[in-house]
Amino acid sequence: MRAHVAALLLMLAACNPARFESFRLGTRPDDSVEISDLLYQAVGATLRPGHRVEFVENGAVFEAIVQDIGKAKTSINIVSYIWKKGAASDRIIRAIVEKAEKKIPCRILVDAFGSPDAQLELKPLIAAGCDLRLFRPMPGVDLLARNHRKMVIVDGTFAVTGGFGIRDNWLGDGLSPNQWRDSNVRVAGPAVREMQQAFAANWLEAGGPPLPRDEAFPPIASAGPVIAAFMPSTGASVGTQADRLTQLALLSARKRVWVSNAYFVPNGAIYELMREKARAGVDVRLITAGSRSDSKPAFVIQQTEYGGLRESGVKIWEYQPTMIHSKTMLVDDRLVVVGSINLDPLSLNKLEEGALIVDDASVASQLEKLFVADCNHADQVP
Repeated sequence: MRAHVAALLLMLAACNPARFESFRLGTRPDDSVEISDLLYQAVGATLRPGHRVEFVENGAVFEAIVQDIGKAKTSINIVSYIWKKGAASDRIIRAIVEKAEKKIPCRILVDAFGSPDAQLELKPLIAAGCDLRLFRPMPGVDLLARNHRKMVIVDGTFAVTGGFGIRDNWLGDGLSPNQWRDSNVRVAGPAVREMQQAFAANWLEAGGPPLPRDEAFPPIASAGPVIAAFMPSTGASVGTQADRLTQLALLSARKRVWVSNAYFVPNGAIYELMREKARAGVDVRLITAGSRSDSKPAFVIQQTEYGGLRESGVKIWEYQPTMIHSKTMLVDDRLVVVGSINLDPLSLNKLEEGALIVDDASVASQLEKLFVADCNHADQVP
């Protein structure tokens, strides 16, 4: 978050693995229960075929966004926690303005805390006719209840989501100190309708008019063979979808669970599940931020967790070249989670979040290669 104001919350609450106790999902039934059934029952996500999914890593996300905006025929809907003036912003603004001038509806929703200067910095979009709104203007009832989602949805049929922000930190290849490492996906298929609904819910709360049904929710033809779903999560005192999904992914692991996450300050349930899986012989691996973390308190706190995890057999790496901002999970050989969910008290309790859930061997293989590559740029915790 801006200046990572959450650091105070983390520092006060993260003295030990039990600091943010959560409900605990039960033990997963035997293998006769399909993961699709578990996902639907636990978080309401319905896995469907008909998707095309590709990773757009690091600065490539902006090329993907600009290309997709260039294809827009009926609408452009964007929600972002961070939108800051710079080269990345300029590219996206130019692409949107070109479409807005052709009378294609463009809706931009930015978080009032994460992007406090948005109304000034995004004036070209307003001048071009875009509808720009702030999510939960400051001061609010709850300072920490922010919108941390990142979605660019075009024509209601294809979209980009992940951990990216619209700021120059996300340019580059994730190997230079000032250019962060992050994971994002470009998706086409039925899950985009679920992303559009998540956008619409936030848009209505921000005072935006309802999205026209024909424009926002067109029929979506099959875009490929991949099985996927999008899961939104909203803040709650306990039991958010983000928390449930993370626990379910861990519970589902039979062979491996590889986690990449920017801020590793998990609640007690997630911490213990990782330990239990490792003790049971599951290959549990974690990549998290190293000394270049943008949240020094979170970096210090996560290191207090390592002892118990390592004793249980969890393998841990700290990414070295730059800040790693990815939020991914790879479970066994098919299940992939990519989105905006951090493993910290904010994401698991307070924030509006989202994740694409994929059940596909090919996509899982791609994430495996990315994870291994990141390990090659990280130091393993002894």
